[in-house]
Amino acid sequence: MKQTANRSTYRHLINQQLTLLTFIATATIAWGTCAAAQTDPLPSWNDTAAKKAIVDFVGRITKEGASDFVKPEDRFATFDNDGTLWVEQPNYTQVVFAIDEVIAKAPQHPEWRETEPFKSIIARDREAMLKFSIQDFEKVVAVTHSGMSVQQFQEIVKKWLAEAKHPRFKRPYTECVYQPMLELMHYLRANGFKTYIVTGGGQEFVRAFAGPTYGVFPEHVVGSMGKVKYQYDKDGNPELIKLPEVLLIDDKTGKPEGINMVIGRRPQAAFGNSTGDQQMLEYTGAGNGARLMMLVHHDDAEREYAYGADSKIGTFSDALMDEAKKKGWVVISMKDDWKTIFPK
Repeated sequence: MKQTANRSTYRHLINQQLTLLTFIATATIAWGTCAAAQTDPLPSWNDTAAKKAIVDFVGRITKEGASDFVKPEDRFATFDNDGTLWVEQPNYTQVVFAIDEVIAKAPQHPEWRETEPFKSIIARDREAMLKFSIQDFEKVVAVTHSGMSVQQFQEIVKKWLAEAKHPRFKRPYTECVYQPMLELMHYLRANGFKTYIVTGGGQEFVRAFAGPTYGVFPEHVVGSMGKVKYQYDKDGNPELIKLPEVLLIDDKTGKPEGINMVIGRRPQAAFGNSTGDQQMLEYTGAGNGARLMMLVHHDDAEREYAYGADSKIGTFSDALMDEAKKKGWVVISMKDDWKTIFPK
């Protein structure tokens, strides 16, 4: 009886130890999986060539003693905005803003109903608006983007963004941003990069939301610039008034020009999505050392949009694709490279 009891106790102890070991092994695997997820700086990216290119580039830039090492104070990265950081279809957000502003002001201007380009805007004639000339846009900008102080304009933009929603996704435009690109910007900043937005959109328009939306300071936004005039308000306080005159169109060749004007340094990395970003990527790639040039390709009609060479908005021409392949630029496939599109 005593031997039987001893054997029973022994088996019980063995079973307890096996159970404990199984628990430890399971917990270790679970912890390891969790830790790996926490340490992945780009969790919304699939493990494809695009993600590898980013991680490899950052590794080369930040490894002290390596030939491609760049001191933190010399690390710069530039990002286009429309179509690169947030949705640009079915129309540029700033254009939607301008249209809404014209419609809001229309009751005070009955003459607009018979005057172009306002007539087409009030009628919401998209086909007609796509044919607008530079002169037409100048008239719209004159009534929606000028005649007020910079601060007043930004407050108008903030109010509009707080209320307006994307027609398809039914969420604020500032929530129609790309989660993988937010992670990329954070990853670069965590590794000593200064991130700039270099956009064809209006500089003051983007500055109104770049901070809370992207973590980008207003002084790190380079955009199309209008002239301003220094004057005093009715109480004698100095202010800058926005004028209906263009200082810089920050698109195509204007992007490197804007980078030089505001940043004064050539970036090591540049990110875009269209022919309007081509020269920025060329300018970035012409520097010495490690370089990273990436283009977001909109090929996911189910989760976002699919468009390219035939689109008038965010045109990704065949020539741009050919240049990307020739020069080794990384083309990001929304469909294949991103696990998710928008923040949860």
